[in-house]
Amino acid sequence: MLTPATCRVADLAAITRTPTLLSDYPRAASVALGVPVYDCAALRERADADGVLARALQAEWVRVWMDGPGVLVLQGAYADGALVDAVSAAFMHMIEAQRAHGGGADHFAKPGANDRVWNALQKLCVLDPALFARYYSNEMVAWACAAWLGPGYQVTSQINCVNPGGAAQVAHRDYHLGFFDAAGAARYPEHVHRLSPGLTLQGAVAHVDMPVESGPTLYLPHSQKYLPGYLVSGQAAFQEFFDAHHVQLPLRKGDAVFFNPALMHAAGHNRTPDVRRLANLLQVSSAFGRAMESVDRQAMSAAAYPALQALRASGQLDGQQIAYAVAACAEGYAFPTNLDRDPPAGGLAPPSQQALMLLALQENWPVATFHSALRAHAEKRLA
Repeated sequence: MLTPATCRVADLAAITRTPTLLSDYPRAASVALGVPVYDCAALRERADADGVLARALQAEWVRVWMDGPGVLVLQGAYADGALVDAVSAAFMHMIEAQRAHGGGADHFAKPGANDRVWNALQKLCVLDPALFARYYSNEMVAWACAAWLGPGYQVTSQINCVNPGGAAQVAHRDYHLGFFDAAGAARYPEHVHRLSPGLTLQGAVAHVDMPVESGPTLYLPHSQKYLPGYLVSGQAAFQEFFDAHHVQLPLRKGDAVFFNPALMHAAGHNRTPDVRRLANLLQVSSAFGRAMESVDRQAMSAAAYPALQALRASGQLDGQQIAYAVAACAEGYAFPTNLDRDPPAGGLAPPSQQALMLLALQENWPVATFHSALRAHAEKRLA
């Protein structure tokens, strides 16, 4: 079983000493600081109608993300600068509208340091459907998503604008297990730590030029191969190792980065006086992350609550048995949700339906109080 106590910096160091060789990635144009860089203009010139190049590229990218450094750069993924600028203008419109309403909670930065717009995918589509279609018709983005996740993948997007002076993040991994603290991630068995990264692909499109001093993302190449890496959150020794050994690549407007969500990474410190580092963060999910049946867990929770209260009061079920019953009844995962209305206040994720129900049972809320809270919780999560 993986536990935070068994995590050793020396084991991570041994893995991250692995060199990244250009000969292992023959379709890359170069390797910069251990990261393969692909020239999208050259790739487009070589593209064929039968998709032979696309399939070869996809196989190569999977090797990068799984067995190689875990991150790659698509240089010039968006060749049309005017298109990127038009989408940037739409993004800035969203940011200004959100500021006017006091929104934009960010689960990593202090309030006001960054401008974060949740569900920018839907907002762009509704604001300007034609612009959305032109932007997301990009073959490089589609090839990357399908390479890691196969067909049926689901795109989500968040705007992140790190303003001048915006501080760096702590090193972390991403969705799914990355949204738990070390103790929460340790509750999941070892094979889930192996499989979870295969459910998500992380990406970002640069919407402005990002020199190193503007704080583009810091990466620790090959760190996705360190199995207990989801358990090192908050351990100072691992943060110190990351700070000493990360790499940071400048990006140009229109470049894209895609990486394994288990790669240790962190947004950098924007040390410029005038660059608003604007990126479209892409978090793309497998089509398979769904249950077989549609279940109304809100109705189930509302019905079960008074019965659980009575069973606990009569001593027929103890606290652990109550928790088991709640686990079969209420939704145990905080996502997906509407992060505009249901922000991750006080943590990386908002409370789940299960957490709400367990709190109500622990504090013995009246049935009407719980039903009202349950409805409010559901309404916040609506798209």
